[in-house]
Amino acid sequence: MADNPMYLHALATALPESVYTQAECWDIVARSSARERLHKRSRLILHSILKGDHGIATRHFALPEIERVFDLTPDELNAAFRREGPKLAGQALTAALGQLGLEPAELDALFICTCTGYLCPGLTSYVAEQLGLRDNAVLQDLAGLGCGAAIPTLRAVSHLLAAQPGATVACVAVEICSAAFYLDDDPGVLISACLFGDGAAATIWRAQPGNGTLRCSGFQTLHLPAERDKLRFELKDGKLRNLLDRAVPQLAAGAVARLWSERGPRGVARVVAHTGGRDVLEALAPVVPGYSLEASRRVLHRCGNMSSPSVLFALEESLRSARPAPDEDFWLVSFGAGFSAHACRIGV
Repeated sequence: MADNPMYLHALATALPESVYTQAECWDIVARSSARERLHKRSRLILHSILKGDHGIATRHFALPEIERVFDLTPDELNAAFRREGPKLAGQALTAALGQLGLEPAELDALFICTCTGYLCPGLTSYVAEQLGLRDNAVLQDLAGLGCGAAIPTLRAVSHLLAAQPGATVACVAVEICSAAFYLDDDPGVLISACLFGDGAAATIWRAQPGNGTLRCSGFQTLHLPAERDKLRFELKDGKLRNLLDRAVPQLAAGAVARLWSERGPRGVARVVAHTGGRDVLEALAPVVPGYSLEASRRVLHRCGNMSSPSVLFALEESLRSARPAPDEDFWLVSFGAGFSAHACRIGV
């Protein structure tokens, strides 16, 4: 499939105000009635991760009742996602529009990806109303793509811009992971409760370049459905429950290695990866020898794994210190449920 290059005109991120250290997260678990439902081994796993050094210092949570998160009903969790998802997405998008001096009514389309809650109509309807988009703006929600969703959603944006080259398109990745927290004795579920945080990243795109804009192209994708049950959400007791197999770091490394081998001859200045987790980043490092994943590590340390927005947080972090050179791009890569992996290039 031929690429349709597009240009990044703005990038902004947003985090909930409430931030917790991992030690504070342990205190929440220790005080929770859910702790008493866990086996002793499970409590020891949580204590070891949350009180140890596993690459995460702090996480941000949008739910105001985070102390009760493991006791909230499915209806309460869904209501929290419906309330907090549009709010956080709107904050990121408002910041991106502000970088360009644009009004929301000047947007021709809005794409939003998420996997931590389900709404019909989707988040785009709420954000469009909240910010004041035109009633004929194109709204497109992408769900079910998991942590890797940001890059395939950008690819969908490129297709719209190919059809409407005069359009201005916003794309938001937002996750309220705290609305999908679940706790039982499964090791993968326990680890998930220690990894994920909330966040949103908004980008604005046009088919034409502008002053200081960056070009997005070179999309790649890989799907491994035989490995689907290694990393996916399931519904249990009416709640989202994250299945996370111990093989995920090596699955991610293998998938990224395949995309890396097919990236093409143009030079790569930096690799910008989805944060995943400490073990995931350690598994990725040998796959891209000579390239630092430090930007992803810094985002993981500050925010945890935010699922789909994470790779865009890592891009923002990378752009603080350097920009792609004329002959070398940033290579973005994300991965997650499916099992799937996706990549694209950001350059000048």
